[in-house]
Amino acid sequence: MNQKYSTTYKIALTGLIAALSYVVFTFLQIKIMIPGTESATSIHLGNAVCVLGALLLGGPLGGIGGAVGMTIGDLLDPVYIMSAPKTFILKLCIGLVTGSVAHRIGRLSVCRNARAAFKWSLIAAVCGLSFNMIFDPLFSYFYKLLILGKPMAELTLLPNIATTTVNAVASAIVSVAVYNAIRPALKKAGLLPVIGRSAENPISNHTKSVA
Repeated sequence: MNQKYSTTYKIALTGLIAALSYVVFTFLQIKIMIPGTESATSIHLGNAVCVLGALLLGGPLGGIGGAVGMTIGDLLDPVYIMSAPKTFILKLCIGLVTGSVAHRIGRLSVCRNARAAFKWSLIAAVCGLSFNMIFDPLFSYFYKLLILGKPMAELTLLPNIATTTVNAVASAIVSVAVYNAIRPALKKAGLLPVIGRSAENPISNHTKSVA
């Protein structure tokens, strides 16, 4: 895959990740209204798409794809519109953390065997989603504390913790399963992007992975 084609391909995949994250978040979510408030939380697999994007494309592009898709979902929903800035920041961070672990440490895109690919995709997904599981409720609490006041922030904290935890577990399972299912076909077709330092020196890294 030459550099020009690779860049175009990655941009197209980023757009696909954005569209998919929007569809999954908007149409496949279970929205839960929080009693005593006009706020809601939800169970969804939008984060799984964000993690999948980071595993395939690296942190920046995968994170941007997931962040753009779910932020658009927030902006088009009156219940979530106030959360759009928070969504963009946190989903981008999911991608950045996942991509850093997968490609800077694990060199996932040049792993030669399925076991190594599964291990690093799982570790990366758990790291990215654990970040979100911790910082999403905290960010939401202080965000609502500043905008809506302490009573509203406290009312929504526990429901946010609960759904964020469920989402993290479900998204880790789905993203890792899908990535490892499609990876062999993409690799065989020459359509698996080589990311980060692996892309700069694939032959050297390829040799190291064998060793």
